[in-house]
Amino acid sequence: MTASADFWFDPACPWAWMTSRWMLEVEQVRDVTTTWHVMSLAVLNEERDEHDANWHRKLGYVRVLIAAEQAHGNEVLLPLYTALGRRIHNDGRGAKDEQVLPEALAEAGLPPSLIEAFGDSRYDEALRKSHHAGMDQVGMEVGTPVISVAGTAFFGPVVTPAPKGEAAGKLWDGVLLVAGTDGFFEIKRSRDRDPIFD
Repeated sequence: MTASADFWFDPACPWAWMTSRWMLEVEQVRDVTTTWHVMSLAVLNEERDEHDANWHRKLGYVRVLIAAEQAHGNEVLLPLYTALGRRIHNDGRGAKDEQVLPEALAEAGLPPSLIEAFGDSRYDEALRKSHHAGMDQVGMEVGTPVISVAGTAFFGPVVTPAPKGEAAGKLWDGVLLVAGTDGFFEIKRSRDRDPIFD
């Protein structure tokens, strides 16, 4: 029986990007399908971060994702996230490049008018609802990604490079095992490298 996983991401996070590419590998070697959801680092950190141009840019990107989902269905999130992530992270263009968003919308076959959602606070209620659907399962002390499967939710895994093939499946098996253990909270070590986008 196919397992269903829910995955919350913010396109600005390079670690969530790495984990999302791993999750796509997992789908190839394990009987699991993923539903993609938006969370927001801007919302998560709104009480701590200065509301500067970078903060507003992060908020704008996730507003556009929410607008795309509302207008065209959940199935557009993965292709739009993939188009954004490849430009922001793999190509090293970052979120400041003003051409990233229109190019990503075009690649995903979505109308350029969705850019109007970037500065539109009318999408914030739906954004917060999506954000909290993931974050409330794990608490606000973590970030993105959040994965939920079979009643168990967890932050991460934070891994680089993203495992491929059966190595991706083995990591999935292990993550599910430890995350599903009652009372289990954390395994962690310091990162000794930046994300490796391959």
